[in-house]
Amino acid sequence: MAERKPPASVDDAATPDEGRRVRLPSSAQGADGAPAESSPLESSSPFGDAPRALGVEALKAFAHPLRIAMYRYLTAHGRGTASQVARHLGESTGQTSYHLRQLERHGLIEDDPTAPTGGRERWWRPVGFTLDRRHLDDPAARLAADTALRAVIQERAETLQTWFDSISTAAPWDDVAVHTTSSSDLTLEEASALSHELVEVIDRHTDAAKARKEAGDTEGRRRVRVYADVFPLPLDD
Repeated sequence: MAERKPPASVDDAATPDEGRRVRLPSSAQGADGAPAESSPLESSSPFGDAPRALGVEALKAFAHPLRIAMYRYLTAHGRGTASQVARHLGESTGQTSYHLRQLERHGLIEDDPTAPTGGRERWWRPVGFTLDRRHLDDPAARLAADTALRAVIQERAETLQTWFDSISTAAPWDDVAVHTTSSSDLTLEEASALSHELVEVIDRHTDAAKARKEAGDTEGRRRVRVYADVFPLPLDD
């Protein structure tokens, strides 16, 4: 049975309005019981392109505290420059410029063609990716994946806590936020169907919002994040 709590007490806020999805790796299996070819760590492309699989070297490059923090900033804001990232993180522009170029080299960020023109700085935006579980046989890749996942979990906790701390002054956005917890006995096939449908609903709404924004409907918009978790509980002893 789903437990639905009033928005005034708890909520699940926030994906970029373009849409972003993160799935955490597990020992996932396909609907036929065979091991899934790709892990559930998935950050879907905010700009409509199909996420690409993150290779071992790209994963190792990503699993750097400063690079993770910069990717987190770009995801939260949609785009940014080396100077903006540097100010936010308290780093030098030289440092952030170098690490941004490394993220670009591995296909984790790219130039943002929709950014303001006329300045000398490059505008960057995050690129979606998936993590292929077959790469995790490499111990170094496994360690890198663990580092990235811990950062994802920490980000989620911090983002939700920031939202909860501000909820008393968040009206009218507090009326649209929601936190729902549901536990049930599902088969592997049922859990797979649930996961896919949740993703489809999120994508449908975020894609439609992106299209309206690009058509000029920009009034009243702010960044919103969606978290959705589907995972098995531990087996009883």
